[in-house]
Amino acid sequence: MTTYEIRPSLVTRIKRSFWRARFRLNTVAKRAMDIIIAFIALIALSPLLATVAVWIKLDSPGAVLFKQQRVGLNGVPFTMWKFRSMRNDAERIKDQLNDANEMHNGVIFKMKQDPRITTVGRFIRKTSIDELPQLFNVLAGDMSLVGPRPPLPSEVSEYQRPDRQRLAVLPGITCLWQISGRSDIPFEQQVQLDINYIEKQSLWFDLQVLLKTIPAVLLARGAY
Repeated sequence: MTTYEIRPSLVTRIKRSFWRARFRLNTVAKRAMDIIIAFIALIALSPLLATVAVWIKLDSPGAVLFKQQRVGLNGVPFTMWKFRSMRNDAERIKDQLNDANEMHNGVIFKMKQDPRITTVGRFIRKTSIDELPQLFNVLAGDMSLVGPRPPLPSEVSEYQRPDRQRLAVLPGITCLWQISGRSDIPFEQQVQLDINYIEKQSLWFDLQVLLKTIPAVLLARGAY
């Protein structure tokens, strides 16, 4: 039996080559933008970071920074940093609060009045200041400024096949659903917004998301 190899047309091959070149160029430009903005932000915000660190230390016993395993690009785990906003035993007592989870699909855990959050923690979560140490994750190359939020391994274990598309790009500090309502957005809609970002991502689109993050943080809608 004779088999015939179907070769793509010259036009198709040119389009594919153009797309690959554009993708590589966008990746390099995105990484350069991440490094420049993260470096400048860390310098400019250093007085704020130092003040928050002292406040956390005075407010409750425990470390200033909280580290946690998250799932990054292509499912590779990494250590993500945040300012500690919860009690030291927060992870231990989480199982006792599962019935109070307000994200009803069970993949993500969220409570508006989470008893584990400290006094300073409530403020820095509302203002997203707790996320600022992730600028170091950006410099390290584990994260980008813009991209789907990095999930916990336990959340990924609950993912359906479409949900795993979120792992196709570097996770980010901010994303489409964070500027659209944050924790008020249902999980399924979060996934769809992340997929929309992946399909439309470009340097210009990242800049638009970053600019829209500013009013989203100031209004604090869906932040808890």
